[in-house]
Amino acid sequence: MRREARQLLDKAGDSLLLGIEVFNRPHERGRVAATLILMDHAFEMLLKAAILHRGGSIRETGRENQTIGFSLCVRRALSDSKIAFLTEEQSITLQALNSLRDAAQHHLVTLSEASLYLHAQTGVTLFRDLLDKVFGRKLVSMMPARVLPVSTTPPVDLMTLFAQEHEAVRQLLRPGSRKAQLAEQRLRAMSILDRAIKGEEGQPTAAQLKALSQAVRQGRSWKDLFPGVAAVNITADGSGPTLSLRLSKQEGVAVKVTKDGEPGGAAIAIRRVNDTDIFTLGLKDLAKKLALNEFEASALVYHLGLKSDPEAFKVLKIGASKHPRYSQKALDALHKTKVSADMPAVRAAYSRRNKTAPSGAKASSTPQTPSTQA
Repeated sequence: MRREARQLLDKAGDSLLLGIEVFNRPHERGRVAATLILMDHAFEMLLKAAILHRGGSIRETGRENQTIGFSLCVRRALSDSKIAFLTEEQSITLQALNSLRDAAQHHLVTLSEASLYLHAQTGVTLFRDLLDKVFGRKLVSMMPARVLPVSTTPPVDLMTLFAQEHEAVRQLLRPGSRKAQLAEQRLRAMSILDRAIKGEEGQPTAAQLKALSQAVRQGRSWKDLFPGVAAVNITADGSGPTLSLRLSKQEGVAVKVTKDGEPGGAAIAIRRVNDTDIFTLGLKDLAKKLALNEFEASALVYHLGLKSDPEAFKVLKIGASKHPRYSQKALDALHKTKVSADMPAVRAAYSRRNKTAPSGAKASSTPQTPSTQA
């Protein structure tokens, strides 16, 4: 690992550990803001270390004296095919955390204990996932196994959490309560997550917060006010010290990724760049990177069913030509499977498939032109 990447990774671990320590402190003075600031810094350092480790750059051309900011780190880690290592759901977690940190550091935001725990625990889970995926390291190598966010309030699913927050805001906005500012501070935190899910960076404006407050007074449901949140949920694995929380798409909810320039909707994460910047690998590229021949690479693709995964495979149309292409997600899955797969059995299954496929549907092991290779 490059020295700069290693030093950034060490700083990331330091900030994560301090963030967990602050979260677990027994008094509230500065606890919320400090937790968000430290965890946000941990992820910026981790993202920069990962980008460098994968051969990318954390500096802009012509501005060599400055490194890129948090948002650009996320965009590169999500969309740059040469280094990509983030999923869309993971980018939501990061974008929401960064916007909450911005609100806490530069203005006012109020998070309930359940909300703070949600962001802290999903942050620890994501840090652990990325550390393992990019660097092949376990989180326990950076801190004691016992160090995790601890809360006396048990975690709830995202739907229940927003219903509880909505009710708390409604109570603050009752006639005569004179707590409209506190209500807006809680609405700001809710809106930040909803905006992250819809691909919108930053915080809501004062006018937008007042409009949300008025809508709550009028009895509007939280699902009407925050439609993006209805598209995702929090999934939990394990319990106690091994608890993992991850953001995931809801079953049965239509979620799409908008391209640059398209109007919003319930769009996941940061708007992606063109498909040609995502699906950059042909079969020959996959084979070379996997140290396999093209037939073996095709066999692994068939074994994993990658052609049915719209985030792994897409046929790009350029003029009259069709170009089957694969994404970094496909390559990561193939690399992982290659290590444990029984390749003779994979090749045999693919050969049987070719023999039984309808005429014209067989995949060949011979080199093909770029416009037709599978």
